[in-house]
Amino acid sequence: MHGVQWPPLMQALADRFPSPMLRITATGLDLNFLHKTGDRLSKFAQSLGLRFQFHPLLLLHDRDHHRVIPAALTLFPDEALAVNCVLYLHRLMKDEVRALLNKIKALNPKVVTIAEKEANFNHPLFMQRFVEALNHYTSIFDSLEATLPPNSRERLAVEQVWFGREINDIVSGEANKKKQHYAERYESWEIMLKSLGFSNIPLSPFALSQAKLLLRLHYPSEGYHLQILHDSLFLGWQNQPLFSVSSWH
Repeated sequence: MHGVQWPPLMQALADRFPSPMLRITATGLDLNFLHKTGDRLSKFAQSLGLRFQFHPLLLLHDRDHHRVIPAALTLFPDEALAVNCVLYLHRLMKDEVRALLNKIKALNPKVVTIAEKEANFNHPLFMQRFVEALNHYTSIFDSLEATLPPNSRERLAVEQVWFGREINDIVSGEANKKKQHYAERYESWEIMLKSLGFSNIPLSPFALSQAKLLLRLHYPSEGYHLQILHDSLFLGWQNQPLFSVSSWH
């Protein structure tokens, strides 16, 4: 967790009067990394005059969320709970996804935000999965080519460590189908979430304007585009949807 998604929310809360207390519980596999993230966010909150607490929650395994949540959370009656799942659910198997979402639902959060890849890597035929992955990651790498220089350390890390590992998991899934992760398009996530009792929350005009502003500031390339479908936001490169972001309660 880098924490880059939180400053706009922190700024919006700091502009309220009186501004509320914000507590963030962040999960990860590297405690040192979590502490660095907490330090950065704490300094930013201090600069805004926002009351803020950061709680790191160390996981022993990348798929431990559905076992440790909600037991590891400290919840107070007067707080509004928000759950943020960014590019995580696809790492779990289908039963694990349902178990985690059921536990989240039981917490009665005000909002659950989910960001996932807009690709279906679960097709039973290897060639179908391969073509789907080829189209998705070709667009991903094309967008990186247009956004970051070839010698960028960030780009190399993302390409080799993050996307390289994902591609390997998809290809090796043919030999290990029993452990295949639940990587689906938005329509499948929508069906699952609604079957568990979640309802979609439409995007606010402010959220859309913030998304457009951040995209223009940090990724000025003409190839990126935002689209609203099913009350959710889709980020794409050229004509290829790459990620979906949706809100639920």
